[in-house]
Amino acid sequence: MRQITWNDDYKLGIDMIDKDHKLLFSTINKLLRLSQDGDKHEWLCREAVKYLKNHSLEHFEREEQYMKSIGYAEFDIHKRLHDNFKDKTLPALEKELEETEFSAETVGHFLGVCIGWVISHTLTEDMAICGKTNSKWADIPKEGLQEAIERTILQVSQEIFHLKAKMISEQYDGQDFGKVVCYRFIYRGQENQKWEVILVYEEQLLLKIMSGILNINYYKIDAMAINVSRYITRQFIERVRESFLSLEFFELEQENLLTHEQLLDSFEHAQPSCSLLFNAGAGYFAFCATTADSLSEESEDSINHQNAMDIVNQYIEKENKEWEEQKKRVLIVDDSEFLRKNIIQLLGEDYNMLEASSSVSAIQSIVINKPDLILLDYEMPVCDGRQTLEMIRSEESTADIPVIFLTGIKDRESVEKVMSLKPEGYLLKTMPEEKIKKFIDNFFENQK
Repeated sequence: MRQITWNDDYKLGIDMIDKDHKLLFSTINKLLRLSQDGDKHEWLCREAVKYLKNHSLEHFEREEQYMKSIGYAEFDIHKRLHDNFKDKTLPALEKELEETEFSAETVGHFLGVCIGWVISHTLTEDMAICGKTNSKWADIPKEGLQEAIERTILQVSQEIFHLKAKMISEQYDGQDFGKVVCYRFIYRGQENQKWEVILVYEEQLLLKIMSGILNINYYKIDAMAINVSRYITRQFIERVRESFLSLEFFELEQENLLTHEQLLDSFEHAQPSCSLLFNAGAGYFAFCATTADSLSEESEDSINHQNAMDIVNQYIEKENKEWEEQKKRVLIVDDSEFLRKNIIQLLGEDYNMLEASSSVSAIQSIVINKPDLILLDYEMPVCDGRQTLEMIRSEESTADIPVIFLTGIKDRESVEKVMSLKPEGYLLKTMPEEKIKKFIDNFFENQK
C-alpha cells in the first residue's frame, strides 16, 4: 500500500472536521512512505507516530466540542469510541512499536489499525453528526430482531463498504463459497451476558472492499489488508450492536481469526440464532450471531496488540496452504439418487463432492458453492440439461464453470446440438467406472 486517498466520500461538509480528517490522511500517508524508507527509519517513524497521535487527540477534542455545541444526541456513544481508541488502542500499539524498535512489520500493524479505524469511524459515527447516516434505530420488539439486523446490515454495508447488498439466505450454515477470511468477536455485558458474532467474507469481496475504500487496486490478501479489515469489521459490528438498546453496553472481550474448518466446527457446536448470507455483487459475506460458545474449545489465538502480527501472518500462511491443498469441488446433478451415490462413491476419495437432484437445487448449489466442475444429467424432468446449462452460462459469476454432460446413448445427438453453450464434453452413463474416473482426473490434470 502506497497511500490512502481523500475523496468526497469522506466529506462531512463541516469545515473544521473535514480539515482535521484530511490532515489525518496526509499524516498516515507520510508514515506509509517512511515505513518503506530504510534510512533513519526508527527516528522518522517515531516522530511521525507522535505527530499522528497528537493530531488525533486534538481532533477528538475539537469534534467533541462541536458535537456539544449543536446538542448532538449521540454524544456519549461517540465520545466513548474516541476514549476507547485513545486510552486502549493507541497505548497498546505504541507499546508494541517501542518493544520492536519501530520495525517495518509493527509500523505496518500500527498503520493497518489506524487506517481501518479512521476510515470506518469517518463513514459511520462522524457521518451521523451531520445527518448523513442514521446513528441508531429505535428499540425494536424481539420478534422483529432478525429483520432489524438484516435492515441494519444492508444500511451499514452501504455506508462503510459502498456496496448494495441483498440477503439471499436466512439459514447460512457454513456453506463453502470460495476462499474466505473469517473474523470472530466475543462481546460481554455488564452482567456477564455473552454475544458472539462471526463475519465471513469471500476473499474477492474483501479485496474489492479494500480497493474501494483505499482507492488502490488490491490483488492479494496480506497482513495490511487483514489489519485494516479487522478494524473496519469491528466498526461494522459496532454499528449493528449500537442499533439495539439491549446490546448497547456490551464490550469487546475477544477477537479471533477462524479457518474455514473452525467455522464449520462452530456451526456443529452451536447453531447461531441469527445466520444470514448476503450477496454484495462483488462476492458474498455472512453475518452470524449467537449467545453460546460457538467453538467446542476456546481458541488460544485471541488477538491482542502483542501477538497480532504473528497471528495474522500465521493465519495467511495457513489459509494459503490449505487452499492450495484443497480438493477440487465436483457437483453431480442428476434426478437419479442411485446414479448420484455411485458417482460420489467413485470420485469422493479425491474430490469434494456436491449433489443436486434438479436444476433448481443445482443453480442454488452453484451460486453458493462455486464448484470447479459440474457433471450434468441431460435428461431431467421439468428443466433439462440444456436449459440448466443456458442458465449457468447466462450469469457472469457462473458462466465460466466447466460442465460435462452425463448422458444415455439416446441423448448423444441432443447433446451435440448444444455444443454452442461450450460444455467440456459428455460422458456416457454406461461407460465403465474406471474410464469415468480417468476422464475426470485427466480433465483436472490438463487444467493445471
